[in-house]
Amino acid sequence: MTSLTSLTRKQFNKSALAALAGASVLALAACGGSTSPAQSSGAAGGADDAITVYNAQHDSLTQAWVDEFTKETGIKVTIRPGSDLELSNQLVAEGAKSPADVFLTENSPGMTQVENAGLFADTSAKIQEQVPAQYRPSTNKWTGIAARSTVFAYDKTKLNADQLPKSIMDLSDPAWKGRWAASPSGADFQAIVSAMLELEGEDATSKWLTAMKENSKAYKGNSTAMKAVNAGEVEGAIIYHYYWFGDQAKTGENSNNVSLHYFKNEDPGAFVSISGGGVLASSKHQENAQKFLEFVTGKAGQTILQTGGSFEYPVASGVAANDKLVPLADLQAPKIDPAKLNSAKVIDLMTQAGLL
Repeated sequence: MTSLTSLTRKQFNKSALAALAGASVLALAACGGSTSPAQSSGAAGGADDAITVYNAQHDSLTQAWVDEFTKETGIKVTIRPGSDLELSNQLVAEGAKSPADVFLTENSPGMTQVENAGLFADTSAKIQEQVPAQYRPSTNKWTGIAARSTVFAYDKTKLNADQLPKSIMDLSDPAWKGRWAASPSGADFQAIVSAMLELEGEDATSKWLTAMKENSKAYKGNSTAMKAVNAGEVEGAIIYHYYWFGDQAKTGENSNNVSLHYFKNEDPGAFVSISGGGVLASSKHQENAQKFLEFVTGKAGQTILQTGGSFEYPVASGVAANDKLVPLADLQAPKIDPAKLNSAKVIDLMTQAGLL
């Protein structure tokens, strides 16, 4: 996002307000961040070598990365957890005085906000070699570290394949009124709208959002929206793929009635959202911070992603997706430069439509 200072205070949570001392910026919860106490990993390495990671990625995934990184390098890592935009707002407020060395997110809005504030260093040549161009911004001020696919999670007891929307844009049709759901207040969904804005333009996106206000039901969180589909409250929901796979890997109690529809055909509904990682320009441990991101995007780090329980897509070092997932290449996702996504215009349009 190019600027968040014009957003309303009602979108802050209390912790973000306290951290920013009344500054008027946005703090929306991302799906995987935690507010648990900061954690440390590894006893090796001196205090002068240690790095601090502001983490909005899945706690277990980042902890696995940190544990293996420390084992390999002896560099100690402290994790400070939070949500995507809560931490990005904190970084903007802290500026050059931030203790953070690295920032990890689940979606790109927070990364773009920090980049636009001029707070990131360039990623190393090794990182750029390891991550294909389509999974990092053209500016190379941060990098993709993982990805997730937009899907239409639908009630397979009520809908057949020939009854599914061909495009995410079809959900604006009055025929879908009251039949589908989403979580509009979250960073996940706002990243999807950002892609729609880039692909379809402002007028089409505005009309779609206005129709969404009339047609859809709002839930708080992707998992809640999926549960609503499973329970028969709605026939479908726009979510990211990994919620379904994660639930299926457990009991399946919240997803057994649900199947996933992939829009493909470079549709806005086939958008693949990039999780990001960046090194703060103010970091006093530049070399070690770059080493950490090199590890995350390297074969070892991406293999942890492939075999772990987050069911996100690896995006670097030629590591394939978990065998249970549709291969990235088969998703037929639209090609979008992440550097062009997540402008403040998305928030403006969603607010005008009454979704925020």
